[in-house]
Amino acid sequence: MSEPSFQDDVFNELGDDKLTEIAGLLGTDANGARDTVAQTVGAMTGDLQQKAGADDDDGAEVRQAFAEVAEPPLQGVSTLGGGLGGMLSGGMMAGVLAKVSKPVANAVSKKTGIPAPTIARVIEMLIPVLLAVLAKRAAAGKGAAAGAPTAGATPAASGAAPAEGGFDLGDLLGNILGGKK
Repeated sequence: MSEPSFQDDVFNELGDDKLTEIAGLLGTDANGARDTVAQTVGAMTGDLQQKAGADDDDGAEVRQAFAEVAEPPLQGVSTLGGGLGGMLSGGMMAGVLAKVSKPVANAVSKKTGIPAPTIARVIEMLIPVLLAVLAKRAAAGKGAAAGAPTAGATPAASGAAPAEGGFDLGDLLGNILGGKK
């Protein structure tokens, strides 16, 4: 049995109720909503991977956000069930996702014909789901990464990865987002 893809995890985290809510927002059925969410998530993860590989301020910000997601304290935040308020209260990844949302909304709008503001609303609904999935995958992927530092051994997350403990951000990104494209 193969490991679920990032999109599978997003759909599992999203649940039928949120998917129905997105379908209503889009004026479509569950299958139409699923297709739009899949395209949106694909565009967002592709954009994140591209930015993470860039050697500029945006790339540094995305890499730092992924390093922050990989820190154990976020696990507790993501399990609070507080939704948007709890997860957006300081997470750098939320800001990164919000930053890529407009170009992603425009790109998905061009592909689907759905107005960009509607796609932007879908993205707003997806951000807490994406944060939860990223945190869960980071926790699982970090444990599986060779030489990953343990919770107490990690220096402050303000530095850039890779950390001295053998933690490789590229491997983490691959684990979190389901491999390179």
